[in-house]
Amino acid sequence: MASEGDKLYGGRLVGSLDPIMEKLNASILVDQRLAEVDIRESIAYAKALEKAGILSRAELDKIISGLEKISEEYSKGSLMISKTDEDIHTTIERRLKEIIGDVAGKLHTGRSRNDQVVTDLRLLMKSSISMLSTHLQQLIRTLLERASAEIDVIFPGYTHMQRAQPIRWSHFLVSHAVALTRDSERLMEVKRRINVLPLGSGALAGNPLNIDREFLRKELDFSSISINSMDAVSDRDFVVEFLSTASLIMIHLSRLSEDLIMYNTKEFGFITLSDSYCTGSSLMPQKKNPDSLELIRSKAGRVFGRTTGLFMVLKGLPSAYNKDLQEDKEAVIDVMDTLNAVLQVTTGVISTLQINKDAMERALSSDMLATDLANYLVRKGMPFRQAHMAVGKAVHLAESKGVTLNHLSTEDFKSITPMMGSDISQVFNHQHSVEQYTSPGGTAKSSVTTQIEQVKEMLKRQKE
Repeated sequence: MASEGDKLYGGRLVGSLDPIMEKLNASILVDQRLAEVDIRESIAYAKALEKAGILSRAELDKIISGLEKISEEYSKGSLMISKTDEDIHTTIERRLKEIIGDVAGKLHTGRSRNDQVVTDLRLLMKSSISMLSTHLQQLIRTLLERASAEIDVIFPGYTHMQRAQPIRWSHFLVSHAVALTRDSERLMEVKRRINVLPLGSGALAGNPLNIDREFLRKELDFSSISINSMDAVSDRDFVVEFLSTASLIMIHLSRLSEDLIMYNTKEFGFITLSDSYCTGSSLMPQKKNPDSLELIRSKAGRVFGRTTGLFMVLKGLPSAYNKDLQEDKEAVIDVMDTLNAVLQVTTGVISTLQINKDAMERALSSDMLATDLANYLVRKGMPFRQAHMAVGKAVHLAESKGVTLNHLSTEDFKSITPMMGSDISQVFNHQHSVEQYTSPGGTAKSSVTTQIEQVKEMLKRQKE
């Protein structure tokens, strides 16, 4: 057990830290992921110290050489972490002293854990969001590719989990692509908000050593510098915004998964998932379970929990830095890892599933054209509410006779309204039905084709 004097804050406190308190205080198991960005940040800060006259050129070279050696050890997995290292920053500072001696102690001059940690977190999130954006955009492109290739496939659209109207399979795919494109836009906005440098804010009052923060901004590739040092060390809005955006992404992926899980059942039979994204049963030999989609659906709850948890951490904090903020990194890293996995798995599921066109066509029933029948009457001059009522009576009559709507006789239709003539048979054509919806956003082929191009253009603008 390390004495308080051995800690980075040693001097003020004496004796040993309670062993349970030491475990509670430690974050090393989580923040090891910050090692590379912490080293990068420390090299930039060392250069700023040399620029401010705190370090000599020889001392700077020594520190940079030591940090580069630590980076190499970390990348090779040979960086030793001591039981007394409460976080990765302690590990790096301790190891630097072992390599270059007491000059390592100059690196922390004017720098607080408070501005150091939040700078590291922003650096990590910037690079991670770029990766997540790449995966998200690939998923969107995969949806669009299938939509283009299978644009002639028609199947039932559902509301309230009831068959509603015939739509194009591509219309369904694009609906999910559009939602995910909004998520992609939000991720880009979050990255823009993250791109603010807090380093040089000290513990809360700022830096008294004439550190050139503009130099640090350029070295670490931030777009701007934080305005207020107290806000800079305590601001976790960017974390909340990321977690909230991640929650929306998971909502959209969970809804897509739920649709596909249903369509994959034998009761629907619209799609067949690749074996690569399914598992079997330990008891029932016939089972092929859509575990990939079920796991994606369940991971949404995990991400929501992380988001809600951080809200609760932040809501009662007084100004400036508090140790409560240590909870931010575990939430961020867990959600980044979760998104990284589920985005790639969802892309794999979409790219490898097979559609069962015959099953989709068999599921198209004449009652799904009831709205078309109402529109047929509207085109003949009947007010829509009256047309709605008349078609409702026709549906009821068909049910009472035990036949489908399209098997009512002309006389049956005329008994409801004489405006239903022999030309009514033209209504009962699913292909004709979908082609009516040519307005922007509709399910006609021309409309869906336009939607695909619109989403592609949105993705292109996001890259720019």
